[in-house]
Amino acid sequence: METVTTDDGVRLWASRSGRGEPLVLCHGGPGLWDMFEDVAATLADTASVVRWDQRGCGRSERCAGPWTTDRFVADLDAVRRHFGLDRTALLGHSWGAQLALSYALAHPDRVSALVYVAGTGIGPDSDWHGAFEENFLARLAEQPERLARWRELPEGDRERAVLQWSVEFEDRALALEHAGRMADPWFGVNAECNKALNGERKRIWGTPELYAACQALDLPVLIVDGERDIRPRSAVDSLERALPDVRRVILPDAGHLPWVEDPKGFGEAVATAVRY
Repeated sequence: METVTTDDGVRLWASRSGRGEPLVLCHGGPGLWDMFEDVAATLADTASVVRWDQRGCGRSERCAGPWTTDRFVADLDAVRRHFGLDRTALLGHSWGAQLALSYALAHPDRVSALVYVAGTGIGPDSDWHGAFEENFLARLAEQPERLARWRELPEGDRERAVLQWSVEFEDRALALEHAGRMADPWFGVNAECNKALNGERKRIWGTPELYAACQALDLPVLIVDGERDIRPRSAVDSLERALPDVRRVILPDAGHLPWVEDPKGFGEAVATAVRY
């Protein structure tokens, strides 16, 4: 384990493992922590994998922000520099996919390839968020006692998070077990970070300027989706249409964390992109 110090003095938790071409992972959230131990193990013979906890989250130093994409892009660049990487492949999941894309747009010369996993595209939230909320409640209501329990627990509670995350898996029999592993160890969700960055996305995502920037992005991009993600995969079409060098892999039996439910398919797709 290593400590990365940002240009404003905040300490970030980081770890490197495996061998091969460099690959930096950006976890989801906002406000969560790295849950990529399985991914790092799967890619151990393919890539030198760097994991890190974002500012104010997980094992990184608790701080007062700032909670902006620009700040998180600068933090990611501090991670890159700390490990001595001139160029690296990036893999981002969910919110982390948005962060990795933002970094690639800001610093394309420092990125060899981008793996965009389970993101929501570059359109406005109206492209997907309403359907996501409807699908979320419908899936949780498949077992009414879980929905009732989720509603009575306070925000930030571990049990509530596990119930909430259980909807992300296509295999309903194993969903609670998978979600429980996400919460072990439990660091607590940084609600302030989550609210600020989600609010920023609602204000600035979906602009013609963002679409034009993606059209000019001169590096290979792999989009990986779990077909059974409760966020409509059609939202990602906006990004796929814009990118000049893009390939898309859809894993039919996986949800929002496709490496959990189809580790073989996920690992093969990412390995191909890293070796591009």
